[in-house]
Amino acid sequence: MTDLGKTRAFFSTHPSHLPTYLPYQHSKPPPQNDHHHHHHPPTPLPSIQLHTYFRSSCSARLRIALHLKSLPYTSIPINLLANEQHSPKNTSLNPSATVPTLILTYPSPTQPTTITIPQSLSALEYLEETLPSSCPALLPPRSSPHLRATVRTLAYIIAVDIQPVTNLRILKRVAPLGMDRETWSRELIEEGLRAYETIAASSAGRFSVGDSVTLADVCLLPAVWGAERVGVDLGMFPTVERVRGELEGLGAVREAHWRAQGDTPGEFRV
Repeated sequence: MTDLGKTRAFFSTHPSHLPTYLPYQHSKPPPQNDHHHHHHPPTPLPSIQLHTYFRSSCSARLRIALHLKSLPYTSIPINLLANEQHSPKNTSLNPSATVPTLILTYPSPTQPTTITIPQSLSALEYLEETLPSSCPALLPPRSSPHLRATVRTLAYIIAVDIQPVTNLRILKRVAPLGMDRETWSRELIEEGLRAYETIAASSAGRFSVGDSVTLADVCLLPAVWGAERVGVDLGMFPTVERVRGELEGLGAVREAHWRAQGDTPGEFRV
């Protein structure tokens, strides 16, 4: 079955609601020793903008996380093929000339506060550190530092080992060197997924680390979508393939899928 056929099958067979699973809860802050400490009302949720590109795996990480946390956001499309990432407007927000950029504006009676985060992992960690406990956590509790380290290890395999050497900026330089772009991407993705599989085979429950969705899964799934496009045989990675199936049963994934974005061209939409 072609990639498009698999995607259409996924959208036709998976329900649109979010299946039941038990997310991690945000760790409680350490107790205050100051008996005169005053309890302040919780910080209101920010309004959120996401500068994104439909096929960007880094953008997809944040789309998935925001939908898992049920956080509404406004998408600002940045067309990488048209080099819009290099526009002065974008580079003023993202000096690396990449996507995504997460912009959060907190309401205030006087002057709203705006936070701009131009890297996906930093943005994901920021959401974990600042959102109230009512939002599902994507990291295990602080009482399980070994599990938190495992989540980050898996996330970094995707975000540090695989993605930087297979992104569009690198692939544009591969052909002039006499190399085939798909072969380059496929071999490097397979190396990274092999490492991910080795660790996740021991750490996985329903998802990559235990039975709750974590930052590892948020990074993994967009990488799997990219792997399929260059012909990676996911059957070589049974844990990755099984976890991918669990993740694609979640409604948040339907909303975040690269074929379902506002800037997805018509020929790719399902």
